[in-house]
Amino acid sequence: MPLYEEITYLLSKKDIDLLKEKVNELDIVEIVNLIQELSPKQKVIIFRLLNKDLAIEVFEKLDTNLQENLTTSFAEDEVVEIMEDLAPDDKARLLDELPAKVAKRIMEALSKEEREMTAHLLGYAPETAGRIMTPEYISLKKDITVKEALDRIRKVGMDKETVYSLYVTDKERKLEGVISLRVLVMSNPEDTIGKIMYDHPASVSTYTDQEDVAKLLQQQDLIAVPVVDREKRLVGIVTFDDAMDIMEEETTEDILDKAGLSHLGKQESDRSNVLITGSLLDIWKVRLPFLVITLIGGMLAGLVIEGFEESLEAIAALAIFIPVIMDMGGNVGTQSSTIFSRALVLGQINVKNFFQHWFKEVQVGLSIGALLGIAAGVIAAIWQQIPALGIVVGLSLGLTITIATALGFFIPYVLFKLGLDQAAGSDPIITTIKDITGLFIYFFLVSQFLGHML
Repeated sequence: MPLYEEITYLLSKKDIDLLKEKVNELDIVEIVNLIQELSPKQKVIIFRLLNKDLAIEVFEKLDTNLQENLTTSFAEDEVVEIMEDLAPDDKARLLDELPAKVAKRIMEALSKEEREMTAHLLGYAPETAGRIMTPEYISLKKDITVKEALDRIRKVGMDKETVYSLYVTDKERKLEGVISLRVLVMSNPEDTIGKIMYDHPASVSTYTDQEDVAKLLQQQDLIAVPVVDREKRLVGIVTFDDAMDIMEEETTEDILDKAGLSHLGKQESDRSNVLITGSLLDIWKVRLPFLVITLIGGMLAGLVIEGFEESLEAIAALAIFIPVIMDMGGNVGTQSSTIFSRALVLGQINVKNFFQHWFKEVQVGLSIGALLGIAAGVIAAIWQQIPALGIVVGLSLGLTITIATALGFFIPYVLFKLGLDQAAGSDPIITTIKDITGLFIYFFLVSQFLGHML
């Protein structure tokens, strides 16, 4: 049984003991993927069943929106327990995303040491090295021996972000050098750190832009980069995994900025979050109005068919091709709306030149409609032995596909300009208009080419 079905089955049976045993046997990636698929209530149940250490590791891997949703679902003491065990930079990032009142309550409940450390990070400007760094690093003095350094690593290493890069500071905490764990382990135990350290380490300041930090890590293939304050004192490090998250965020942001859509990423993220994790009432508010439009459209399409009931009775074969024309038009319209929405978010469509993109899509729809229309017309004519019916089916399918393609680009654009949700609204509106126009085209052509048979 697939994992999702097995877990949801155990949840429905309320077999908590077996459920707890099962989820704690999974690896972190499986748990993260599972939590993303479950309903809001199920997410909380599964997360609470995880052993503490595993829960912290899983929480760190979740995206910020999901972290926020889980956090607001827990009792305050549970939130504080999670926050206490998060790395300082992750703690600062999550507090940034939480509502101000919630963040304030959590900060007040943290231990004095954790509160001071987190407040220190939050004191730096957003999107700088100071805000994303972690103070959990290992520092050494250059006059100690390799053996003493290894003893120190064994003693404090479990609580640090990384032990693979070690930083050498003087008595005033000013950065003097760096040494890798590999070099340290391979060195003579009696050598001093000053003898084997690299004394010109790359570093960034607390106010360096986070994108520049990420680029430095990538360009120099570093595991971590030290962060120094204005007095060149070591105050933290930025690790490679944090840098990759930053690069992804910044790349998306840059694409949206170039397209003049910098507001769109957050807007679409918020809408998606409501549809995935919102309450039933919130989801209804977004989706039901568009589905009501589809329902009304379906009834109108039914009236169109009723108006040509005599034609259907006279030529029974006409009914065979209605689903073909409707379904093909619907699929093509969905393709076009998906292409538009993705290209819009990725900045590949310039809204100012929308009609240039739209005319190209209409040309694509016309060419696809011609090819599929010819194919369908030939098949219909041979199958039913009525050449005129083949012409009707071919022309109807070609025109319906062209219209659906045009609508697939145009409707999401209109919804976007009106500030409405494209994801929830595009397909219902496209389907409604396409069904009604497609049926009118079909039966109009029937009356023109097959009128003598009615």
